[in-house]
Amino acid sequence: MHPDAAEKVGPGVDRFRIIPTPRGHHKGPEAVQVDGSKVAFSYKKCLAPPTHRQRVLASMRTEVQPQVNAYYESRKASNTLVSDESGQPLATDATHVAYFQGPRFHDIATEFVQAAGGFDAVDLTAETARGLALFTDRPLAERWHAHYQEHAVLGLLSAKENLRRPRV
Repeated sequence: MHPDAAEKVGPGVDRFRIIPTPRGHHKGPEAVQVDGSKVAFSYKKCLAPPTHRQRVLASMRTEVQPQVNAYYESRKASNTLVSDESGQPLATDATHVAYFQGPRFHDIATEFVQAAGGFDAVDLTAETARGLALFTDRPLAERWHAHYQEHAVLGLLSAKENLRRPRV
């Protein structure tokens, strides 16, 4: 029932295993195919495939993940792995890069997509082996990177601090 079942099943599934997900600090399923290749998948997509809007927002996160990673690495390299909220030192395995000091990711992304003609105007690649789609229009992706760089205000929080924050 997965929307990409043919790709996920491939030559046949030998077994399933649980792996770290492509983004975040969660674990999820991976199919190990009979030929030894591996493919991550979402069981939630089997139950309710994501809408195009949801896929676009997920791809937008994927597109800017290198910028988020660079922010984290710069803070780590400068020995400033402390919570921007509490000032407490952060453990590398429990640190979240968050948008709590400026506009939310969703607001930054929605503003960009509206200026680009709406969610339906954004075409995506098929999902990659790691389960993440990208923009097919690379100049549009570069404009998204620039827009994100201009508007995102990143900060560090502990995982607990970030999870306690209200979601709107």
